[in-house]
Amino acid sequence: MMTKTTESERIRERLNRLLNIDPYLESYQSDIERRLEKILQTRQWLTGNRMSLADFAAGHEFFGLHFRDNQWIFREWAPNADSIYLIGDMSDWRELPTFALENTGTDGIWEIRLSPDVLFHKDLYRLRIYWEGGSGDRIPAYARRVVQDPETLIFNAQVWAPEQPYQWRHPARSRDFNDLLIYEAHIGMAQEYEGIGTYTEFRENVLPRIVDAGYNAIQLMAIQEHPYYGSFGYQVSSFFAASSRFGTPDELKALIDAIHDAGLLVLMDIVHSHAVSNEVEGLSRFDGTDYQYFHSGGRGWHPAWDSRCFDYGKIQVLHFLLSNCRFWLDEYRFDGFRFDGITSMLYLDHGLEKAFTSYDDYFTENIDEQALVYPALANEVIHSVNPHAVTVAEDISGMPGLGVALADGGYGFDYRFAMGIPDFWIKLTKDTADEAWPLGQLWYELNNRRPDERTISYAESHDQALVGDQTLIFRLIGADMYHHMHVDDEHLRVDRGMALHKMIRLITLATAGSGYLNFMGNEFGHPEWIDFPRAGNNWSYRYARRQWHLADDPSLKFHQLAVFDREMIGLAKAYGLLDTPAAERLHEHDKNKILAFRRDRLLFAFNFHPAHSYEHYPIDCPAGAYRMILDTDRPDFGGHNRLAPEQIHLTLTPDGKSPDRQVLSLYLPARTGMVLCPD
Repeated sequence: MMTKTTESERIRERLNRLLNIDPYLESYQSDIERRLEKILQTRQWLTGNRMSLADFAAGHEFFGLHFRDNQWIFREWAPNADSIYLIGDMSDWRELPTFALENTGTDGIWEIRLSPDVLFHKDLYRLRIYWEGGSGDRIPAYARRVVQDPETLIFNAQVWAPEQPYQWRHPARSRDFNDLLIYEAHIGMAQEYEGIGTYTEFRENVLPRIVDAGYNAIQLMAIQEHPYYGSFGYQVSSFFAASSRFGTPDELKALIDAIHDAGLLVLMDIVHSHAVSNEVEGLSRFDGTDYQYFHSGGRGWHPAWDSRCFDYGKIQVLHFLLSNCRFWLDEYRFDGFRFDGITSMLYLDHGLEKAFTSYDDYFTENIDEQALVYPALANEVIHSVNPHAVTVAEDISGMPGLGVALADGGYGFDYRFAMGIPDFWIKLTKDTADEAWPLGQLWYELNNRRPDERTISYAESHDQALVGDQTLIFRLIGADMYHHMHVDDEHLRVDRGMALHKMIRLITLATAGSGYLNFMGNEFGHPEWIDFPRAGNNWSYRYARRQWHLADDPSLKFHQLAVFDREMIGLAKAYGLLDTPAAERLHEHDKNKILAFRRDRLLFAFNFHPAHSYEHYPIDCPAGAYRMILDTDRPDFGGHNRLAPEQIHLTLTPDGKSPDRQVLSLYLPARTGMVLCPD
């Protein structure tokens, strides 16, 4: 048992490290110390100091259906249940005494053991649970395979026990880089036809595109089973089941195997911030109570998402969620997770319609400190199971410490999203005339991040592509993109949109902290929003797909945008751009709309002016010769060919007066960005 003195020393050590990283937190020492104490106390509560937290996170090996010692064993946690029956193909969907679960008398755990000839591969089953005053059918909480009948649309758990289990061919990827270049993808809408794509189709048709585009990580959305396809995977029902819409567990494993073989990491978009409110398919009122996995009453419901909010103060809930983290690492060899909706977890008001403007916002009664403990525990489990794993926090609030190591008083995420950047790009492109873009504010937004945390920047993600919002390309070009995207079609609005689309991406990547993200298709300016089948569109799949042929056709400007993106990503990888110190601003002129900066060896210069090009524009920089290695105006990128690729520029002393001052004299065409490297 850890002594009180040792525990206090550990907390004080972590607190001091965090304060050294961020002295502004000194005013909140007592709050931070209390939170650190809660993390350690909860850890001890869960493990009893008898096991590691990773060992504790093995509920998936105890609960659910397993074939062991030549018998089937099934266990479920349902403390309010009076009786439970296993029903399905094996019982002709009837309640039979031989399929009644036994209450073990331990913490509401129910169990049944069956002979090996009772259940078979692909058998369907579910639970029928009785409680005082009611009953209901339920999909087991730890079900690893859930399928939907195409005719009745009913979901059931399915036995998945093939004679030949999947044989892994490639080891899990060992992360040997810190600069993440993430391709965010959705399996179901990654295909060209109007329908739902599969794991196999993604492996065969889309993975080669991502590899060719140069990204080094894939973030897969909507993997956890969800009853409503249009939820984009964010209304999860079965947390341990890979969505059967896209194929079988073995087909997902084959995809992950292929991703590793290609040298890429594969991250899963994991949803632990809330759960679907469905009762048969999900966890809501699983045993007849509204508080089994969730908070009771109003606190247990998310007002904006109509979903259930977990009670992170319950040992069984922490067991469930931490085991879920370990399960996807163990069973499917994912390399890590992007945690969705962290802001919603941490704040009692879910951060809805709230502007976070002060450190005071992070230390109020609005914080759910039990929920704040959970990410620290999850990160410990994940990094214990796989020291190379990557975790990313989606948090709009800027909660200090999320991306700080556990040993340094933080919550252990490796990265956090720079979520303010896409919002700022929307504001600029939607509300501000080109000639009024405030470059000082733009520079601030692109570089506004905590120096102690690694961040991932992006110009747009799936959020901006959904119906109700607009992608950047659509904001810039609008309906003209349906008619004027042939390479021989000169069109002013398309020309503007193409130029800014490239510049926005280049400057977002060039200033990114440690990672960059792109949602599939956005790199080539996919022309349509995302709208999943629903009653409002007659259940159409027209907008739930990706039109790859547009990027493949050299006669279209979409192809030119795709070529630029590939070159841009290639440059970032070749120079290790995102694994270098932050950018240093060299020149900013708001009236001229010129912004120039250095990032390690590379020099970036942007002219955002819509009409004015500048000859012999002076940019102060270290002395030397600089070669232009990339510019957005290249003709193969859809530009106007106003610059000479590979041109060498020499610094000079302006007017021969100040020998210590060196400048580059550059031609900066309107709406163009360029990258130079010391030659």
